[in-house]
Amino acid sequence: MKLTSEKLPKNPFYASISQCAAKSQKFLQWRKEKTDHYSHANLVEKALQLLKERIRRGDTLAYFLRGQLYFEEEKGVNYMKKILDSPCPKARHLQFAAAYNLGRAYYEGKGVKRSDEEAERLWLFAADNGNPKASVKAQGILGLYYSTKEPKELEKAFYWHSEACGNGNLESQGALGLMYFYGQGIRQDTEAALHCLREAAERGNVYAQGNLVQYYYKMKFFTKCVAFSKRIADYDEVHDIPMIAQATDCLPEFINRGMAMASFYHARCLQLGLGITKDEATAKQYYSKACRLNPAVADELHSLLIRQRI
Repeated sequence: MKLTSEKLPKNPFYASISQCAAKSQKFLQWRKEKTDHYSHANLVEKALQLLKERIRRGDTLAYFLRGQLYFEEEKGVNYMKKILDSPCPKARHLQFAAAYNLGRAYYEGKGVKRSDEEAERLWLFAADNGNPKASVKAQGILGLYYSTKEPKELEKAFYWHSEACGNGNLESQGALGLMYFYGQGIRQDTEAALHCLREAAERGNVYAQGNLVQYYYKMKFFTKCVAFSKRIADYDEVHDIPMIAQATDCLPEFINRGMAMASFYHARCLQLGLGITKDEATAKQYYSKACRLNPAVADELHSLLIRQRI
């Protein structure tokens, strides 16, 4: 599973990499004169040069930003380690985010030998017992990690998703809804499940939206299912998934799954004429989209269809 990096801790004093680079008059002039070189590679190189100057002046923030840039090139481990090991008080606010990013590197084996154990250790440090000023992203990822590792540790997963949700993590709010719904790591509670899923869906969690579509279908709320599923199924996978991921900080893989679920159930409603006029030709288009978006989800739902459970 591909994770995403932890962003800078929220502080009005700090800016993102692109903002940092854009503030440089030299960079603005270079971009104006060299429009043919306005590419990702050249922008990254220019940003690295600017950050290198700041590192020479002892700016710990520049270490973090350079580590983020290098992470995409799989070379950010040393920079994140320097922040973690730094005794400088100015680096303290960056250490939780750096620990999360370093844990991600170990989890994915980027720039370092893959190790789930080291990733877990770093994420636990970054999560800091649920501290809202630590890495909330690490808290949510620990919930995901404990629910997917073998053997699963669902009580730990529920604990960390609860901590992350309480600190505003949208993905964990949806995950809590599903854990309540299926009684995973906690006693089954449909009312609590729907509360979490509906709130998460309203905030833009597409996986929660997809699971609500499934719930509406199974409860035979077909008119509601059709209207809701169409809105989600009609997202554009090329443009909307990255945009939604950026806006919600949800993992693209789960956005993809939510869209696939909505597409499949919308197709089923069209095929059978449930809550909408029967239209088998359009149903095939939505079935195809579900298969294209996420073959594993489409296959799982197709198996349920064959067993007449959908």
